Amino acid sequence: MSSLRRKTSDLKKRMRFALKGGGTKAIEKQKATGKMTARERIITLLDPKSFHEYDLFVEHAGRDFDMDKKYLPGDGVITGTGTLSGYPVCIYAQDFTVAGGSLGWMHAKKITKIMDQAMKLKVPLVGINDSGGARIQEGVNSLAGYGEIFYRNTLASGVIPQISVILGPCAGGAVYSPALTDFVFVVDKISKMFITGPEVIKATIGEEISMEDLGGAKVHAEITGNAHFYAESEQDCFNQIKQLVSYIPWNNEKKAESFPKRPPKTRNYKIEEIFPTNPRQPYDVRDIIKAVVDDSEFLEIQEYFAKNIVIGFSRLGGETVGIVANQPLVLAGVLDVDSSDKAARFIRFCDAFNIPLVTLVDLPGYLPGVDQEHAGVIRHGAKVLYAYSEATVPKITVILRKAYGGGYIAMCSHHLRSDFVLAWPTAEIAVMGPEGAANIIFRNEIKSAENPEEMRRQKIREYKEKFANPYVAAAYGYIDAVIDPSDTRKLLLHSLEVSANKKVERPAKKHGIPPF
Repeated sequence: MSSLRRKTSDLKKRMRFALKGGGTKAIEKQKATGKMTARERIITLLDPKSFHEYDLFVEHAGRDFDMDKKYLPGDGVITGTGTLSGYPVCIYAQDFTVAGGSLGWMHAKKITKIMDQAMKLKVPLVGINDSGGARIQEGVNSLAGYGEIFYRNTLASGVIPQISVILGPCAGGAVYSPALTDFVFVVDKISKMFITGPEVIKATIGEEISMEDLGGAKVHAEITGNAHFYAESEQDCFNQIKQLVSYIPWNNEKKAESFPKRPPKTRNYKIEEIFPTNPRQPYDVRDIIKAVVDDSEFLEIQEYFAKNIVIGFSRLGGETVGIVANQPLVLAGVLDVDSSDKAARFIRFCDAFNIPLVTLVDLPGYLPGVDQEHAGVIRHGAKVLYAYSEATVPKITVILRKAYGGGYIAMCSHHLRSDFVLAWPTAEIAVMGPEGAANIIFRNEIKSAENPEEMRRQKIREYKEKFANPYVAAAYGYIDAVIDPSDTRKLLLHSLEVSANKKVERPAKKHGIPPF
């Protein structure tokens, strides 16, 4: 056997050994819980035969507690490059079959190396998290590894899209990497995220709670808002990721890929049938979105969290747009602490990655109440104002119905430099709703009237005639056009076309200070 053949044979033997990960028993245990292996996940998610692995032969750096006698294939993490729906990506997946996917120094070095590669190549980064946490045997080196990852997450923010997929435990300090990324995907009964686990909670404060109830997929999709997409299975999760990447660009210097222009499915979504004639009747704003966007397709983000606002991606004229819309079906579409956070973060992502913003407005203002005030609705609500004001991408606003008080300003009004503000004839723009306004403005007249209730109704009608329409705001130029609802798509397409080359100068500064 020639030297070359002998060395090639040795290479293949080493590769076969490394590719087995934690071994047959560990792999069987992983699959028994309904989970794919790390390598299977990468191969399933990426385009067929597109994955190229790097650093297969990296070994851990632990020398204490008999770690020097242990071999951990790939140090428990798989890294490489490939394509995802035709888009180049850098990817890593923690391998729970190898030392529980625990993070040691070389494990972290592999991750930071592929992160650096993603930044250099200006391509999206996908991280699949399935780890028991820091490798205790490596002590402070494990903590150092996390710190290096967090630092890179922060540097990459707004430069390349960062996608985190939670497919197992993600506990302790490890949770902060997904929290720093743009989109977090979770899977029912598989994903677990928390700072301190159930045992620590029981030991410190005496509370008993299961892992699922503490940090399961539904908790983060519905309650905490830490997850952006929720799936029933790993395969469903991968399909969601493929759909998402079709809407976003590779990096902040590009625009999302253009697709052929397609009309909405007007047979299913007709504005005149969806939008109620009764101004108090709720409706699903997602049906309005689907009535105007290409092919009536809308990829909703954080669907189960803060449902009083709707965010997500669609296309208009084949181009990606980010949509922010009040949802009258939930809390009349008010802004509150959670919906403000949800909207502001999405607005900033769209602005960072050159995605125009379309805002659909129908809200009575901010949610009143002691709980909201004490939860910091002032600070949280200000995030929406900051995000819209800071955004330099094309911004088009359509006021469908109510736009009262601070909510009118916050939802991308002209005062926050929306490029075009359109209003349906059903729009109501005022400091507050007719009932509340009449009670304040005409308090004395109502109080002194022979029939106070009749006088109150009369004054409410008078206020409605004055302000429950878009024409007062239009008279001041705060509304660019009052439009027939059936013309909404046509005017959105026109507005996006004429603002495609928009340029905005900003004051020179290191950075602003958002109301975090």
